Amino acid sequence: MQHLLTVNNLAVTYQPSDGPPIRALSGVSFTLELGHALGVMGESGSGKTTLARALIGLLPTASVTGQIGFEGQPLPLGHESALRLLRWRKLALAFQGSSSAFDPVYPVGEQVIDPLREHLGLARAAARQRALELWAEVGLKAEQFTRFPHQLSGGQKQCAMLAMALSCDPTLLILDEPTSGLDALTRRHILALLRRLRRERQMSLIIISHNLQDLVGLTERTLVLYAGSPAELGATSALLDDPRHPYSWGLIKSYPRMDQARDLWGIRGQPPNAQQLPSGCTFHPRCTQAVERCMAEVPPLEAHNGRWLACHLGGLQTLLEVRGVQKRFPGGVAALCGADLRVREGELVALIGQTGSGKSTLARILVGLHTPDLGSVHVQGRNLLALRGNELRVMRQRIQLIFQDPYEALSPQLTVLELVREPLDIQQLGDRAEREARARAALAAARLPMTPTFLSAYSHQLSGGQLQRLAIARALVLNPRMLIADEPVAMLDPSEQARLLRLLKEVQNEYGMGMLLISHDLPLVRKVADRIAVLHAGQVVEEGPAHQVLNRPTHPYTRTLLEAVALEATDV
Repeated sequence: MQHLLTVNNLAVTYQPSDGPPIRALSGVSFTLELGHALGVMGESGSGKTTLARALIGLLPTASVTGQIGFEGQPLPLGHESALRLLRWRKLALAFQGSSSAFDPVYPVGEQVIDPLREHLGLARAAARQRALELWAEVGLKAEQFTRFPHQLSGGQKQCAMLAMALSCDPTLLILDEPTSGLDALTRRHILALLRRLRRERQMSLIIISHNLQDLVGLTERTLVLYAGSPAELGATSALLDDPRHPYSWGLIKSYPRMDQARDLWGIRGQPPNAQQLPSGCTFHPRCTQAVERCMAEVPPLEAHNGRWLACHLGGLQTLLEVRGVQKRFPGGVAALCGADLRVREGELVALIGQTGSGKSTLARILVGLHTPDLGSVHVQGRNLLALRGNELRVMRQRIQLIFQDPYEALSPQLTVLELVREPLDIQQLGDRAEREARARAALAAARLPMTPTFLSAYSHQLSGGQLQRLAIARALVLNPRMLIADEPVAMLDPSEQARLLRLLKEVQNEYGMGMLLISHDLPLVRKVADRIAVLHAGQVVEEGPAHQVLNRPTHPYTRTLLEAVALEATDV
């Protein structure tokens, strides 16, 4: 297939008048075929607009290195006269923010005429006629042609911007946030217009957007940028359905959907300062699975199972994997009958099912309180059931359980501070001062009072909500990679339930942990879960993204659970 555009190791650096250089882009590589469309997504400041300007040579003060090939020839970067021959006629850019793109004291229609006269050399009458044809092609009315920018709506200005960008019939059209700030109906009109224009004109498109709906159905592939570097590149539908880079996963998870009620949580931490980028992988300070190599070496963009990823670990890792676990208790009671479960790094998976389905038994197996009859439990790729001695002790620190009943889980003979410090004492981690400092930090993370009176209190002197927060602090003190919460709010009133559930999500985000939330409360689960696994008669009978399981269940048992919850709601 013919490559219309080839970008190889593109880098852009700005040199401000004072201060260190700003690395806006680095190591960007991709190809675009004739008639195809590429999406570009990323947080604000990730380099999307810089990429658009670099592709048409509109960065006169920046240092641009690497290779950009167009129609089989090198793009003449640094040669303005040669670039002017390509702009508009071969390459066109529709800038972000149509309001700022137009001269406010000049009729919009006249501004569409200008490039036709300047770049195609048309006489005024011919240019006006062609501009009116373009005006109609993008769905604007003839009487709007003579209006000023302030007299058009945001959607109308965006259509006028398209008419201007299309005026010289470019082969490649780059659109920077084409639907930003538009209402849903206008956005649908713009996207439908772009699909029609692309089909009729056989154009190639690059769509830069933070709106996933702009990319779905309009682009074949999508490039994800982080801090100016490529994180992931792949087929749009596959990438949006199953992002494999930790950054892509966090970015897509932050996007609101009409078919889910889950609370939105952004990616933990903040994007880096472009003048002080971290060493190694620029995403490592925010990544939930970073290792030492990530802090020292820049990961190259490499192929991994049909996807291009810049990740030393090959993408998002599985933190916990349960395979075929069986457990039968004396008397012939089968609690688990071949259960399978997976939790990825930084993910919250809800395990739901009615009382007696095996949820708590599975939780106890995961932390070593029960031994399965068959099956395996892998944590960070290691079989927990095969470990012994110090290896098992270290691995058990990485996976902690919050019990359903804190009254039974916490010793009445220890003070608050002693209860949280106790796991460190048992594991003999650090000296006494270090243990106390870690215990205090865990208590603060659980949003508990730090007064001497509270720290010296005993469990019988605390409320139910404070006890459960104390149990959370006790689990956090070992800095686990995986948290298992077994019905953690079942014994609390609705107000305290909401506060504690929010706390669990906050600490999960702060610590970058994976979490398995065990619950039979579906309305609660839908507020926090990334994925849901349904346990019935000791087996996981359905598993998938939360919105999919809750809105389009496939197993009869899942449908029965949801119908029961719906009936409860009608009884209120």
